[in-house]
Parts: sequence; structure tokens; C-alpha cells
Amino acid sequence: MNITDCHNVNDFRSLAKRRLPFPIFDYIDGAADDEVTRRRNTEAYERCDLVPNVLAGVQDIDMSVEVMGQKLAMPLFLSPTALQRLFHWQGERAVARAAEKFGTFFGISSLGTVSIEQIGESISTPKMFQLYVHKDKALNKSMVERCKAAQFDALTLTVDTIVGGNRERCLRSGFTSPPKITPTSFWSYAAKPAWGLNYMFREKFELSNLKDHVSEGTSVPKSVADYFTNMLDQSLDWKMAEEIRKDWGGQFCLKGIMSVEDAKRAVDIGATAIMVSNHGGRQLDGSRAPFDQLAEICDAVGDKLDVICDGGITRGSHILKALSVGAKACSGGRLYLYALAASGQPGVERILGLLQAEIERDMKLMGVTSVDQLNRDKLRWR
Repeated sequence: MNITDCHNVNDFRSLAKRRLPFPIFDYIDGAADDEVTRRRNTEAYERCDLVPNVLAGVQDIDMSVEVMGQKLAMPLFLSPTALQRLFHWQGERAVARAAEKFGTFFGISSLGTVSIEQIGESISTPKMFQLYVHKDKALNKSMVERCKAAQFDALTLTVDTIVGGNRERCLRSGFTSPPKITPTSFWSYAAKPAWGLNYMFREKFELSNLKDHVSEGTSVPKSVADYFTNMLDQSLDWKMAEEIRKDWGGQFCLKGIMSVEDAKRAVDIGATAIMVSNHGGRQLDGSRAPFDQLAEICDAVGDKLDVICDGGITRGSHILKALSVGAKACSGGRLYLYALAASGQPGVERILGLLQAEIERDMKLMGVTSVDQLNRDKLRWR
């Protein structure tokens, strides 16, 4: 199986599973507790139907959107995700170049494996940085200042990781960053020699934006859940978020908003966007799916900031449903991480091309020529 045999996100998931040691794959694929919320995130879209119109003259399609002050060529962008060079040796560089080719936003994480400066120098596509607020205040300030210097377009504060979720797949496999070989996982790593050779002999693995301040995750193995619980600042509150927004001074997004109350507070502190997200079901199992919360949040604040639907997206039709409810755009992580793991930059480009084609085809079949024609009249719930 190769990427020409991959026609959707689930195909790329299958190929990624073949190519990664199981602890690495399970880190991408897994979620918290019973993984109920992780499954709900996609199933939520299946409870909603699109209502098409016909004979609409749909030869020319405009799927562009404006989000966080940037015009994107498509209404989907790539959420910031951690540890990308564990999945493929090209890591964030591959994902950034693919996003650039498709004219959409690309995000890097505080736990990224390529530096803020390298991305700033090499990538012209709109860029966001995902900030995890650490107990080390000098580290927080350093990352914000580095993003300013590198001319990032938006700062995204993740607000749903006060403690690490109970990711039982990672507990069973012993997954850490950097990887620690255990008796349980040894044969999985040994059975994937291509991954092992790339990890051993390519550029040394590091958390590029943290390594000068903390050793955990770069030279000291640490699970992501333990990292969140022990390294991040559990006193993070609305006042601190507002101070970060003021210090940044530009487009400011809160990632992990799931309630109307919090969405209104985001407006109050001057956020320009929110990502309606439950961290891919990796934090609070049993929480609502982003799509299920989207309507009430859009009704409350959709005219005051950009509402982005993040999570569970595997099809272009999912994106059109979220836009019809009121989202300005959608974002996702697993959808491109599977493709990255399967084949690096060509894989990410292929999944973006497939989703872009689905969006265009589905818009034509719905009888709309631009995304601003999408509204709730086009939807029915089961």
C-alpha cells in the first residue's frame, strides 16, 4: 500500500499504522479513558444531513475564507500538534510546506520539533504558534517574543491542558518523548527498521522551542500527560490569558473553548478567535463533540470573533456542515498526522488535495458557489 492507494483520512490512518511502531501510532490515534469523546467527535457530523439545491450554475467555486486577519484559499487549516518529527523525519517542515502549497494556516506547538525561527524564515503561509503556559515564566515570555521576531500571524493559547488526560494506550505502551524502549515495545520498534534508521541517523530529536529552558521531553523522557501535569502552570486563569493577549498584541485565539460562558469570556478579554475543541478527545473523556456545541457558541459570539470548529473532521462534507452552522473555518490534527506518518510532505499534500476536492465537489452538489452561501437552511438534524 502506498499513498496513491489512500483516498481518505482512514486510508492514511491504515498506512500510518503499518509504518509506525505501535507506541508512536497509538500516541497519535489514542485518546483519554474509554475514548468515547474521540469517537463522538466524528460521529456528531453523521447526525446532521446536508440539504442540496440543484440547477444553481456552479461552474466556478470560491471556497476562500478570512480567518484571524488572513485570507485562506480553503476553509480548513492544520492545527498545531506536538512531536511531529517522531512521526516522520521531516516533521513540521513537511506540514508547513504542504500548508503553504494550499494557501492555508499552519500551526506549530510549544512542543514542536522544529524551531519558531526556522519556520518563520522558511514559510510564507500564514503561521500560528500554540502556546502552552509553563510554570517557567521566562520560558513563556521567550516563546512569545520569539514569535514576534519571527513574524508569526497569530498566537493560540491552549486552555484545556491544565492536567494531562488519562491516555491509557500510552500508559500501556510506555510512550514518552523522546521514545524510551521498554520490554513491551521493543519488538514494535525492531519491526519498523525504516522508522528506526530515520530516528537514529537523521537530525537529533529535540523539542526545539523548549530545550534551552527544560530538559524534559528532549533529553529526559517524559509522557505528554505527565508533562502537562507537572510542567504546565495550573494557576492559568482569565486574567493571565488577558495579559498574554496584551503582551502579544496581535491576532489571539483560545483553543479548547467548549461552553458559551467561556466563549463570552474570550470576547471580554479581547480574543479575536476561538477554536471549539476538546483536544481530540485526549483530555476530558465524556465531554461534548465540538460540532455538537458549535451552534450555541456561534449564536452567542459568532459576530464578535472568529469561531473555528476543531476536531473529528475526516471529510469535506464535515467542513461544510460546520460552516453551515456558523464556523468561519475548520481545523484538524490527526487528519494530517496520519498522512505525515505515511509519507511525509507528499502524504500531507495528498490528504489536503483530497479534502479540497471533496469540499469543491460537495459545494457543487449542494448548489453553492461560495462558502458565505452556507447556512442552517442547508442542514437537518436526525
